[in-house]
Amino acid sequence: MTDQGTNKTGFARDDELKRETLDELRSNRAVRAEQDAEPEPVTADRPLGEAARTGAAPSGMTPEGVSLRNDLARHLDRTLYPARRNALLGSLHRHQAPDTLVDRVESLPGDRVYPNVQEVVRDLGYGVERPRG
Repeated sequence: MTDQGTNKTGFARDDELKRETLDELRSNRAVRAEQDAEPEPVTADRPLGEAARTGAAPSGMTPEGVSLRNDLARHLDRTLYPARRNALLGSLHRHQAPDTLVDRVESLPGDRVYPNVQEVVRDLGYGVERPRG
């Protein structure tokens, strides 16, 4: 006698789910609908920007400002904005940001609402990227 256990799908469906999962694991691309969190590939119609090719900071920013913006963007949730300082700090703690980054954000005014990471960087005293044109 075979043990049915608490399996709700049955053996045939289990095998089908295993095949689907295996195909997803083997694929060399995103298989979920939420693809916006993945970087877009560089193609002939979407080349790298001049700053990325040369390694130079974008117009209006210093290399230190770019590094700070990247660190903040890495540790802050995209869905966070608009956000106040406490929300920014909460996200930094959840993502285990370095203490130096947390200390910088703690120095921001508590009543200001930040629409994006650029404004956070600006309030921390760094320049922000100027649009071309």
